[in-house]
Amino acid sequence: MPVVQYVLENAQDLPGVTIERVFLRSYPYETIGAHLFGTVGEVNQEELEAAENDDVTLGDRVGKSGVEREYDRYLRGRNGASRVQVDAGGAFRGAGGVKEPVQGRQLRLAVDLETQKVGQRALSAFAPTGKGGFVAMDVNDGEVLALGSAPSFDPNQFARIVEPKVYKELTDDENGSPLTNRATSGLYPAGSTFKLITAAAALESDLIEPNETIFDPGKIEIGEQVFTNAGSEPNGTVDLRQALQVSSDVYFYTLGARMNDATEDSALQQWSSRLGIGRPTGIDLPPEQTGLVPSPAWRNELFENGDTDRPWSIGDSVQLSVGQGDLQTNPLQMAVAYAAIANGGRIVTPHLGMQVEGTDGRVIQELDIPDQREVPISPETQETILGGLSDAATKPGGTSYDVFKDFEVPIAGKTGTAERAPNADQSWYIALAPYPDPQYVVAVTIEEGGFGAGAAAPAARQILAALFELGKKEEAKVVRGNSQTR
Repeated sequence: MPVVQYVLENAQDLPGVTIERVFLRSYPYETIGAHLFGTVGEVNQEELEAAENDDVTLGDRVGKSGVEREYDRYLRGRNGASRVQVDAGGAFRGAGGVKEPVQGRQLRLAVDLETQKVGQRALSAFAPTGKGGFVAMDVNDGEVLALGSAPSFDPNQFARIVEPKVYKELTDDENGSPLTNRATSGLYPAGSTFKLITAAAALESDLIEPNETIFDPGKIEIGEQVFTNAGSEPNGTVDLRQALQVSSDVYFYTLGARMNDATEDSALQQWSSRLGIGRPTGIDLPPEQTGLVPSPAWRNELFENGDTDRPWSIGDSVQLSVGQGDLQTNPLQMAVAYAAIANGGRIVTPHLGMQVEGTDGRVIQELDIPDQREVPISPETQETILGGLSDAATKPGGTSYDVFKDFEVPIAGKTGTAERAPNADQSWYIALAPYPDPQYVVAVTIEEGGFGAGAAAPAARQILAALFELGKKEEAKVVRGNSQTR
């Protein structure tokens, strides 16, 4: 401002120098929703060549990530220009015509601001290292109501040229790499939240009946290796619904062994892919990571190329059955999988954009709801799995009962505690609510958060409370589970 005032006061001594307004992006909520809104920056040569509009020139600022990038064609607007007359020496001689700039259009999102705020506060409250991600989504149409990652950043930093020092801090792992969207690009083992997928694969492949029981003594030997429950605690004789309630590892180890095939993808790999694990979700929020569902073909190729010390073994199937081993996924993929069980077999495409509006709020264009894939999930499979997850959250002995026993809305939910060496255990929780006819899925993961009931579950409770508008009294509760079940 001092420079502007000086130029205005001394205009007669500064021929050819004028004051022009420069319009910059402003993000009033700062770190709230930063990974949703994304960033802007100067267009590079590759983007210039790929630009949909021919009015983009070097020096223009375009969307680089998030909805800024996905919907740049609507949001950016068009440049203005002023013509001036100069003499042969370049001295100003008069003003010419003016081409007025065209303001970008508005984009209406599916995001619920209050849920977004609560979700980010919950991550901060329960993440010991300040790292994690969450998503809240409608299970029927894929509308993303909230999605966040911690640590966050202030996108206003990108409204101007970002200094190299600042950019380095925002991408430095030691600072938590704030620009990384852990909800869509974090790659983690899912722990016991993956048991829903194992259950669906076994049931739909007729490898087990819903009422078939397996004895769980706390450990089991498979392929000359002993696999144990958390703390080696026995659960006795359990069927599938009970195994989900208490999160019996032995039960799911057994299913993993039954589904093992050392030469080709088994039912477990096939159903993982069908439910959206290890493949892009198609969300309108670039970029996102694909992840990995480990398979015999993948590991055997690594072995043949000398990139690993062993080929596929039955132990890999056992580990995958409980969301461990080489599995790499994220909260958004897991939310899509849970939504498919909740809605009876439709694989929704998560999306944020709803409609494009003019500056006066008039609707210019309704954005199409993305297509959905169908997978065959029987009503019996759906009822059994959702019943087990409901028991886990609402019945004594359930892995998240201590967290949700007094929650006003009936839910179905699954804890997960994933081993992620050399880091401490990763905390997971995925909830479907209201039970038995879910409308929302909430998926939370917290790096080094420990047991699922200890960190991710109480964070999910606060997000659910915001979705169902249960008030500040609910958000103020700090409810931690004490279950040591994975």
